[in-house]
Amino acid sequence: MEREQVRPLAPAWERPSSDDLETVSNTQNKEFRRKRCLRCGACLAALLLILATLILVLIFTVFRVKEPIIRLNGMAVDKLELANGMPKPGSNLTLTADVSVKNPNFASFRYSNTSSSLSYRGTVVGEARSPPGKTKARRTSRMNITVDIVTDRILSQPSLIVDISTGLLTMDSYTRVGGRMKFLKVISRYVVVKMNCTITVNITTRSIQTQKCKRKVKL
Repeated sequence: MEREQVRPLAPAWERPSSDDLETVSNTQNKEFRRKRCLRCGACLAALLLILATLILVLIFTVFRVKEPIIRLNGMAVDKLELANGMPKPGSNLTLTADVSVKNPNFASFRYSNTSSSLSYRGTVVGEARSPPGKTKARRTSRMNITVDIVTDRILSQPSLIVDISTGLLTMDSYTRVGGRMKFLKVISRYVVVKMNCTITVNITTRSIQTQKCKRKVKL
């Protein structure tokens, strides 16, 4: 029988030691942890980017505050006492203004007391206030504002006789509405709407002949 060939053992310097094996294992673990951290960081960065994009879209669409629109639909003369074609001294002239508040936003508009004033030839002759209210999102609400005018203040104007002779009385109105909009009970914005109108009243028919209004909104 032939003598079995004995394979010589590898030299001691070629065999890895236990310290070398532990070093390789630690290196692999560190590399695995590093790759896992990179993947987690990439996922987190992508999530933050998506969230930031979503917030920007909401800010420029849903959360973008649009100007509430206040419109004077008309005015009616409820009470006017005349004497010889002139307002009777000591009497009051009552006007009812039909005002609408349009809210084009995705949030409700809750407004406080609405103040209005009426001027004739630069002199305030009447004032009015309406109670607070609320206009739902993308809705229009209407309210009637009653203005009591002190006719003595009108009678004191030198140009009244000339205006009366034409049958028309031109006055200026000012309305201010301040309120707050709240989106998802988180984002809140205070809005002030101001409106100036020039109104021409037909004394004979006691109706509004013409009106021109300008609106200013402060966000």
